[in-house]
Amino acid sequence: MSEGPPTSKRADALKNREHILEVAHDAFAESGLTSLNEIAKRAGVGAGTLYRHFPTREALILAVYQHDIERLVIAVAKLLTEQPPLQAFRTWFFTLADYIRVKHGLGEALNSPTAQDAIRGTYAPVMAAVDALIRACVADGSMRPGLRASDVLLLMGFLWRIPPSPERDSQAERMMDLVLAGLAGVAHLPAHDAGREE
Repeated sequence: MSEGPPTSKRADALKNREHILEVAHDAFAESGLTSLNEIAKRAGVGAGTLYRHFPTREALILAVYQHDIERLVIAVAKLLTEQPPLQAFRTWFFTLADYIRVKHGLGEALNSPTAQDAIRGTYAPVMAAVDALIRACVADGSMRPGLRASDVLLLMGFLWRIPPSPERDSQAERMMDLVLAGLAGVAHLPAHDAGREE
């Protein structure tokens, strides 16, 4: 009995891999200590299938992070067709914050040299995504011109540094409003020491 053409088997393997990554993302968001066997069970695949795709825990964790970032980068164009630029900016950064909080919760697993190299590899696509969001906001007048993507990304880091609490979401929304007010402000701010007494 035929097992099907190689292209069909490859498509099935890719579909399995994608499904495992999505299940693993949700599992790691709940707890960074979730075992690979538990993830295989949740995904409805055998442990052997999971280990063929991801031979170690580190490999799965790193693949989840890369998959999340790739999906987020691709989402920019869709967000900008569905939402006004400033709302797309908010949505995108809140999602990025969720992904980064998951990454931080995974602790040492993402601190190996291999993992750090791979994470650095996601920086350029993320920067391009941030730049696209900024340009759309500048074009419709909701942000001032002259903003640098690297500065904005660093500034938005407050989102994943807010400590867990029942108030985290409301605090994040308030702080986002403050930051966006600044990004929409005057194009040329006074020098940092302007008005300082000698």
